[in-house]
Amino acid sequence: MAKFHVTEHAVVDAPVERVWEIVSRTDRYAEWVAGAIEVTDHHGIATPGRTYAERNRTLGPLRTDSVWTVVEIDPLRRRVDTGVGFAPLQEVTSIFEFAPVRSAEGREATQMTYKVEYVIGLGPVGLLLDRMQQPGMRANMRTSMANLNILIRSETLDTRS
Repeated sequence: MAKFHVTEHAVVDAPVERVWEIVSRTDRYAEWVAGAIEVTDHHGIATPGRTYAERNRTLGPLRTDSVWTVVEIDPLRRRVDTGVGFAPLQEVTSIFEFAPVRSAEGREATQMTYKVEYVIGLGPVGLLLDRMQQPGMRANMRTSMANLNILIRSETLDTRS
């Protein structure tokens, strides 16, 4: 079985503490994660060893149910979850990493790294499947981080009103 890694980066226009606050809420994933249709079971704030479940879009009209386990939390820096329910992907691990930066305008911002690691069996067919699915995965990761940025900015504007 081949192991794959997909990584995308974005700057979120908010301090690390605010980004962490939203990303830590397992009940809010459908608000910003591009492939999540709904969160069907959650425990609120991410806690190591606890699980949450989602209904997800996969390829085209296909849907799947996934269950994620929070594996590691390094507050304000890193979060690692493992997931099942994404056949033919196996051993799926989602990693969020955060670092404080300054925006181009000099405001506090967050460099976010979104990584997904996984295994695909099926020999050469798995390699072909990965070539087909990886561009969509990358696009969803970028969209998720953009959605997160929009969500945070909209909530910031709401509190100013």
